[in-house]
Amino acid sequence: MMLLIYVLIGLAALAFIIMSRSYKLMNFFSLLHSGSYMVLGLYILSFKQLPIYYTSKNYFFMDNFGLYQATIASLIFFLASLYLDGYIWSLIRLKELNPKNIKLFYAAMNLLLIATILAFFSNNLAVFWIALESTTLFAAVLIVILNAKENIEAALNYLFVASPAMLFSFIGLILLYSATQASLKGTLDWNVLIESTKNTAASSLSSLPGPSSAYLLSPKLLSAAFIFIFIGFASKSGIVPFHAWLPSAYAKAPSPVSVVLSAVVSSISIYGIIRVFSLLVHSPAVNSISWFLIVFGVITIAVASFNMVRKTNVKRIIAFSSIEHMGIILVGIGIATRASIYWTIFYMLVHSLIKALLFFSAGVINSQYGSNDINSIKDLIKLQPLASLGLIIGSIAIIGMPPFALFLPKLMIFIEASKFSLGLFFIIIMLVLVAICAFGMFMTQLFSSVSESNAQEKIERYIMPVEMKLPIIILVVLILVLGLVIPQEIQQVLNNIVGELGL
Repeated sequence: MMLLIYVLIGLAALAFIIMSRSYKLMNFFSLLHSGSYMVLGLYILSFKQLPIYYTSKNYFFMDNFGLYQATIASLIFFLASLYLDGYIWSLIRLKELNPKNIKLFYAAMNLLLIATILAFFSNNLAVFWIALESTTLFAAVLIVILNAKENIEAALNYLFVASPAMLFSFIGLILLYSATQASLKGTLDWNVLIESTKNTAASSLSSLPGPSSAYLLSPKLLSAAFIFIFIGFASKSGIVPFHAWLPSAYAKAPSPVSVVLSAVVSSISIYGIIRVFSLLVHSPAVNSISWFLIVFGVITIAVASFNMVRKTNVKRIIAFSSIEHMGIILVGIGIATRASIYWTIFYMLVHSLIKALLFFSAGVINSQYGSNDINSIKDLIKLQPLASLGLIIGSIAIIGMPPFALFLPKLMIFIEASKFSLGLFFIIIMLVLVAICAFGMFMTQLFSSVSESNAQEKIERYIMPVEMKLPIIILVVLILVLGLVIPQEIQQVLNNIVGELGL
């Protein structure tokens, strides 16, 4: 019933947007759509017994992990829609968006939200693959919507990197299905797969001395399936070497779209990686796959950190920061302890909020100066104090400084890394320090740039609409509050998620 309500709300919002002639109405229905999803998610997490299965073959379900991610996504879309109410006329004023494309823009945003929710509620991994792949199409429309040749190139890069890579994931799903033929009669239902791995682990632990009990799923075939699936999913989140599309896409897309790409779409693929990796936790192949993830994570952190040096575009440096944090998340997954997964999943929430704050603030800069290039930005604090505050707090938070919300999960992942391998710990610390220095130098240069006293042209101040101010204020408060205290309800959900994943 609840899944049907989600679908009906989404379809109704889409229908009203198509029929609307005013962008204000389109924005209202977008807010209503994402806001309803957010309220539904909080209600189900608080009052319903999970998991809940849907369709006769259990293709869809709601469990703590899926609802947690769906509710975060709904919050991000809600804030993006609120921000859009004021931002969209800035795009038209700067001649970056054709007014005729507004309806297409809102339709693509809401279709992306529907596809995102269906991905998080997919129990069957093939259905998840279809939902994840559909987000590529809607995201590409949102990137290409602006009147710029660079946006076409960015959208094509995204399509040509992500979609072919997803074919590898399709091959991985075939291998996974083949691995289940003998013991489970062929299935891609995650609940069946995770139960079989849990039962295998339990029977192995309780077996008498002698030959170990046979695993239901072949460790070699399972490992091969995971590697193929990982390639496709990694391309969606900008994991190196599948990251080439990400900096351009994030930099060229409208800021609310950059927020959705960084805070939501990348999380879908990480969510999928965690789901599939959980099938290997009790397998003999877990050590090799753990190192596989950690190596990719470290390489991703390294490439992102050194690419952040000498960047001159605000949105590009935030984009490379996103890549860096995807690497840290991969390391947290690869360590594969209960604590590392717990804090990695909380990290995903906090990272989404901070990146939303940074990109929203960058959108104000674009509205003020018509550019995100550091050479075009003068007197930022004087002209846009709230956006400056958002960038300052977001920058301090994203590097993991207290008292903001990323400090604790980042610290705990580093502690788990030190327990896993001291060498790994020191490598990560050194690479992260490079990223911190690069980000800090950039922001220092950004805020220290002032107009010359004899400048003939005075920069006219852009009056930020209240709709653009509210998301920045809300995110600053959330990031600070979550840094001071993690509500008991969130802790309970995180514990439930770790339990569902078999850890």
